[in-house]
Amino acid sequence: MTIGTLEEKKSGLYALGLNGSTKVHWNLNPAELVEQAILRGEGSLCDNGAFAADTGKFTGRSPKDKFVVCDALTENSVWWGEVNIKFDPEKFDKLYDKVIHYLNGKELFVKDSYACAAPEYRLNIRVISESAFQSLFANNLFLRPTPEELTNFEPDWKIIAAPSFEADPAIDGTRQGNFAIVNFTKKIILIGGTAYTGEIKKGIFSVLNFVLPHEHNVLSMHCSANVGKNGDTAIFFGLSGTGKTTLSSDPERRLIGDDEHGWDGKQVFNFEGGCYAKVINLSKKNEPQIFNAIKFGALVENINFVKGTRTIDYKDDSKTENTRTAYPIDFIDNIMEPSLGTAPKNIFFLAADAFGVLPPIAKLSKAQAMFYFISGYTAKVAGTEAGVKEPSPTFSACFGQVFLPLHPTKYAEMLGHKLQENPDINVWLVNTGWIGGAYGVGERISLPYTRSLITAALDGKLNNVEFVQDPIFNLSMPKSCPNVPDEILYPRNAWKDKDAYDQKAKELANSFNKNFEKFSDFAGAEIKSAAPKAQ
Repeated sequence: MTIGTLEEKKSGLYALGLNGSTKVHWNLNPAELVEQAILRGEGSLCDNGAFAADTGKFTGRSPKDKFVVCDALTENSVWWGEVNIKFDPEKFDKLYDKVIHYLNGKELFVKDSYACAAPEYRLNIRVISESAFQSLFANNLFLRPTPEELTNFEPDWKIIAAPSFEADPAIDGTRQGNFAIVNFTKKIILIGGTAYTGEIKKGIFSVLNFVLPHEHNVLSMHCSANVGKNGDTAIFFGLSGTGKTTLSSDPERRLIGDDEHGWDGKQVFNFEGGCYAKVINLSKKNEPQIFNAIKFGALVENINFVKGTRTIDYKDDSKTENTRTAYPIDFIDNIMEPSLGTAPKNIFFLAADAFGVLPPIAKLSKAQAMFYFISGYTAKVAGTEAGVKEPSPTFSACFGQVFLPLHPTKYAEMLGHKLQENPDINVWLVNTGWIGGAYGVGERISLPYTRSLITAALDGKLNNVEFVQDPIFNLSMPKSCPNVPDEILYPRNAWKDKDAYDQKAKELANSFNKNFEKFSDFAGAEIKSAAPKAQ
């Protein structure tokens, strides 16, 4: 695609110091990018038409190598520590110059796109990358400008991705050769030493998690969202493995987006123009929308083929369990266009509780919503990570801690304010994990039961049923729900050994409270009041 004059296009790169590249591909369409990727040996076509690429040494993000430049803008506003690691501005400038010098003389791909479906928050993005498949990823994941918009496109943020460049930690100030550095003042994300495309996606998510709450009072959220036939919006929070993408992909509801959204009080809007879904163990039966979206124009990463074919082996995790696909959101039939909805009527916090303690569904008060939001709980089970032999609790503040530049209490308090302004919103805690016992004893709740619980909540069928309170977590649990056995709704009743349940419930409650300690100095009395009462 040719947009603007050659000199107009070059000027955007000249300003970044990129003035010696041998060839620059500007805003190629997906077919052209796939063609270039094949010619350059970056991967191969699958028999379903998708392009398969390997991201090399890194098949996932590297949180310990994500940095934020500490300067006058960020020093007193960013939540510094494990999540946001300080990077010296002078070190950034020197490393930036090294990366630019490295890229000059190389063939480059430029993709112009934007984030935020709500026009008033639009963020123009220019992605400059070494590989065609990274440019395809940017095309698929971000929102795509019209040809007319590209004519006068001015980027707000620039992403420079140089996967074949490795830093020298002793000189450059990084931890190791790979890095992803966000400079909020210069509005640049600098990525090197890794080809994992998730660094591009989550770099912009981190930017929006700073800009929108800090400058616009918009709550940024790591969630999926959909809209019912009556125009009611629902949002789904959940860490990996909890069913966030699966449960929001409902044929009866239109998808706003599967991962990143903003809520300004009156509307929920998608940050992205596509989906980046895990495909490990994907099947057409269980997740038909995702399965059918993997076609020509889609990107798949780090997969293997069935031997002797070009058919994807979705069960093969020999490269990584984090096999992925990236596709434009319009590859799914049932979507909202544009990707906007009204303020949510129902909010779901999904947790795959491997201890069998949390109820299949519970209604939360405003204080509880803030507490469980800032907790961001799920559980790891044996086999999900090296060394995990027993279930272990996992907490990620606001269900996306590693992407939060601001302190988590900022986002939790914003959620509380929005619930205060919209008292008719229902907030639900949903356990998609184990019932009748912990992992190894009980069984995982069936997906049809979970879908029935969520459908009942969405349709208002739980509004007038009788609820019972849990004595430790103080959760309100319905005593009945259509198409779900009553005996599983109160988890203690589903355990044969009641004493064992009580012990496990106290252990989990203590885990919640211990995790909350790091937020307690910044949290208000309302959030604190919702903590479990372990005895």
